[in-house]
Amino acid sequence: MRILGMLSGVLFLIIVAAVSVRAGEPRDEAVSLVQGAVKYYKANGLEKAIDEVSNPKGMFNKGELYVFVYDANATMMAHPNPKLIGQNMIDLPDAAGKKFRKEIVDIAAKDGKGWTDYRYKNPKTSEVESKTTYFEKVDDLIFCCGIYKK
Repeated sequence: MRILGMLSGVLFLIIVAAVSVRAGEPRDEAVSLVQGAVKYYKANGLEKAIDEVSNPKGMFNKGELYVFVYDANATMMAHPNPKLIGQNMIDLPDAAGKKFRKEIVDIAAKDGKGWTDYRYKNPKTSEVESKTTYFEKVDDLIFCCGIYKK
């Protein structure tokens, strides 16, 4: 009986771990995309990295998940939407008035990487939803990938 109880406890932990991994996949993919873009930048230089990140069919664009790059002042350096490139975004608030890009710049300068939460209009649903962005600072660039929270 005692062994059966231990086995059921272990099985429960395995199931919880599996569900947690599945629930965390978009966050893990965002981190992976950012880290991949950082590696690409380090291996290929700024110009090629900017071109690849800005390519809507590039290796760092997975549909709803894509990498974008700010400079240290939140000017968009690379994005699959070419209309955003060159725009300074630091003072543009989210749907609730939060200047989340300033928060990204500040955390990146202090800690080198992190996450920030905000409210943003989802282009698929046209609804304002909760979103979070993972980012890493390398040199004077901040590589980012955002995900809508489900």
